[in-house]
Amino acid sequence: MSPPDSAGSADRLAALPRLPREQDGPVFAEPWEAQAFALAVKLSEQGHFTWEEWTGVLADELKARADRGEPDDGSHYYHCWLAALERLVVAKGLITRAAMQARNEAWAHAYRHTPHGKPVELVVDANAGQRS
Repeated sequence: MSPPDSAGSADRLAALPRLPREQDGPVFAEPWEAQAFALAVKLSEQGHFTWEEWTGVLADELKARADRGEPDDGSHYYHCWLAALERLVVAKGLITRAAMQARNEAWAHAYRHTPHGKPVELVVDANAGQRS
């Protein structure tokens, strides 16, 4: 996915708290963090939610973590990001919680059954609706 090129997108990115950066943009510790980041930006750009809605839900997730007494060292920032994204896509009717849980279970199954060193692939048997 190419990065957003509008001035508004740059302003939104600049407003994000505690986001590690290099000169060219955000830095991510793991590939899934970049994917979650890009997905939230793209869904907002497509009009599924406003950036203000997004930042409000993300702030709620960060506050809930702090309220539970979890450390605010930045290491769990993208876990909050993902939780906020999941809340929004369910609230907006883009996916049901049950469908999201089924997909998570399918990926976990695929991960557990993939030989070490091989790429994890999600394969669904369309006829039986079962993971293979």
